Amino acid sequence: MASNAFAGLLISSADRHSLFDDAQGIVAGSMLAVLGVTLLSSAGLLAGGTAGLAFLAHYATGFSFGLCFFVVNLPFYYLAFRRLGLAFTIKTFAAIALTSVLSEFISDFVSMAHVDPIAGALFGGLVIGAGMLALFRHRASLGGIGILALYIQDRFGWRAGFVQLGFDGIILALSFFVASPFIIACSVLGAIVLNLTIAINHRKDRYIAM
Repeated sequence: MASNAFAGLLISSADRHSLFDDAQGIVAGSMLAVLGVTLLSSAGLLAGGTAGLAFLAHYATGFSFGLCFFVVNLPFYYLAFRRLGLAFTIKTFAAIALTSVLSEFISDFVSMAHVDPIAGALFGGLVIGAGMLALFRHRASLGGIGILALYIQDRFGWRAGFVQLGFDGIILALSFFVASPFIIACSVLGAIVLNLTIAINHRKDRYIAM
């Protein structure tokens, strides 16, 4: 009986992911997000959302990005639990924790000597967007603004990508205190690519399995 119950967790259906599906999606999404953040960081760029806030905290305090990213997201878990449920909160916590840990160690395995800021914005934004899509489609996120954007999409029907883009604009405006106008412009380009990727590809009416 117990073995049958466990096997049921590993079997996906047309309208629901299995436990294995969710685990794979969270790991893949987190890995893609870390790779995208590495591209942005290597190009000297900033990001939107809580990643952008973490970048600002990292540059201002000297603490590692991974630690800043984990701490910045802590206040948003309550919203996730209250509005999107326990399962979403647990999966989001796992994605944030994994992303934070991978961010601490990726430099030991991946080294990028030079990344052009424009190329970093295009590829970094696209890769992070793909990672967030993987997480969204398994009812998880990278926390913070992503949680708020998903809630607003579920509640009001506004596309999560466009909602997040608005918040990203505010966060990147704050970046003028720590970066040059050119770097800010490239960072905005990266945010546009990231959020257009989400807005175009993440639609509940086109993707059934949750």
